[in-house]
Amino acid sequence: MKTLVICSGGLDSVTLAYKTAVERRLTRLVTFDYGQTHRKEIGFAANAAKALGVRHDVVDIATLGRFLSGSALTDPDAVAIPDGHYAEESMRLTVVPNRNAIFLAIAFGIAAAEEAEAVGIAVHGGDHFIYPDCRPPFIDAFRAMQAQALDGMWQVGLWAPFLGVDKGGIVTEGARHGVPFAATWSCYKGGARHCGRCGTCVERREAFHKAGVADPTEYDDPDFWQAAVAKMGS
Repeated sequence: MKTLVICSGGLDSVTLAYKTAVERRLTRLVTFDYGQTHRKEIGFAANAAKALGVRHDVVDIATLGRFLSGSALTDPDAVAIPDGHYAEESMRLTVVPNRNAIFLAIAFGIAAAEEAEAVGIAVHGGDHFIYPDCRPPFIDAFRAMQAQALDGMWQVGLWAPFLGVDKGGIVTEGARHGVPFAATWSCYKGGARHCGRCGTCVERREAFHKAGVADPTEYDDPDFWQAAVAKMGS
């Protein structure tokens, strides 16, 4: 099945790209530049596309991103990127309004134009409690909306195989498909190395631990995640 994958360059979406290349016919990776705090991860998406031998397209919606203010990912001068576990209330500061709905609407248009049969997105179970556009009801509703939007013209499905899987499960899946984890980027802060303290770094470190897979990532603070996880369990 010809499938386009939305790929940020992060662990989840790169793993989905590798999974798609094995299980389906991967047509291209699409990355969005929406004016996020840093664009370092875009290079990691490009490297994944090169490794998989497929086209990589960067869709520039940075102008739109400037209107999606109030998030630490689009408005860093006003909202600081919080440290800690994703389950903490502070992580709501990383929500970008309607981000996945915007990405998917554009990706479905691209997929229809190239006569692809599906769009893949790496939303996963660990995101449900923070991000409303990563939850099963949103995915179901978007599928239904797109069926109407393309009715009688194109048939494009929405593939979200990690929807019921936590990030530890994604690491396990990535290891099975030979994903070069060191060639993925998660950190919100975009420094020389992963900071080890922001929500995505904590989640990444915890995921490798849960999966029992060696984490090749270099962190500025490699032990912070343990305190963050312990805090949530106390």
